[in-house]
Amino acid sequence: MSLKIRLARGGAKKRPYYRIVVADSRSPRDGRFIEKIGTFDPLKPKDAADRFTLDVEKAKAWLAKGAQPTDRVARFLDSLDVVKREARNNPEKAVPGKKAQERAAAAAKAAEAAAAPTE
Repeated sequence: MSLKIRLARGGAKKRPYYRIVVADSRSPRDGRFIEKIGTFDPLKPKDAADRFTLDVEKAKAWLAKGAQPTDRVARFLDSLDVVKREARNNPEKAVPGKKAQERAAAAAKAAEAAAAPTE
């Protein structure tokens, strides 16, 4: 059984509130979980002390048992110096899509044609 430490969404529409839970990776996001180890309230200011709470000892115990944190939970664990998260790098993300490249090429061609002297 592969375990994940992940967020389970709660709260009303447009008012998210998350529980940090340990769950089987096959169970649904908001479905059955094994243990609740913390909370996360994204609507609170980033510097608020109770924006996220986490039982660090339980998290360490589940990590020792082989539970894998999701990216967002890994960020929380990294901020508490529990897990070291390597920085991600995707240089292709900044490259414009195919249509945008075509539009840019057409605009450059039009600007070149307008700049060329007409004789």
